[in-house]
Amino acid sequence: MPQRAVIFINSSLPEPGVARACIQPEDVIIAADGGARIALSLGLVPQAILGDLDSLTEAEIRVFEEMGVHILRYPPAKNETDLELALNYALRAGYFPILILGGHSGRLDQALANLALLSTAEAIQATARLDDGLTEAFFIATEGHISGNPGDTVSLLPWGLPAEGIETDGLCYPLHGETLWPHRSRGISNEMLGHTASIRLRRGLLLCIHQRNGKQ
Repeated sequence: MPQRAVIFINSSLPEPGVARACIQPEDVIIAADGGARIALSLGLVPQAILGDLDSLTEAEIRVFEEMGVHILRYPPAKNETDLELALNYALRAGYFPILILGGHSGRLDQALANLALLSTAEAIQATARLDDGLTEAFFIATEGHISGNPGDTVSLLPWGLPAEGIETDGLCYPLHGETLWPHRSRGISNEMLGHTASIRLRRGLLLCIHQRNGKQ
């Protein structure tokens, strides 16, 4: 049976306790560079650390080595971000699903690049999601599901091309076989009516952003 991978990246978590509650005992913990320090702060030891390790001190690296952590060190002049290396590692290992903790704060270019990494067919098939404990983001190619609370904000953004034949259930402003266009903002700020919502589409790709701000 596939195991879920949780990837920690070097990004602050606005609600560390909420993020920690997402972790299950059987999860495989992977860290992208300085994400290892964040995982350790939550009492979690990564199975593997990947990256150029410029965000960790040599003393920290030695401590992780002594813990038996598998460390894959790459040169600073590389074509991939540390997250891309960690995500590819999880995809090659066949982990499913994949939860990436962090990634919404900091530089805009890095945040957009992190989202773009989730748009590949492999990442979508592995239901890879980026989550900081308050907001999750993932791509929908055919069908997607959200678990949350009434009043949570859900935004649907067409990625690159129009997203056609969209059907939604459980959202305040429903879509019935409609098209969302990448140069328009119609899909922003919908709301969940209950604890679940679903989205389906016939053609295209949707970036779904779910912000947990409703009442239990």
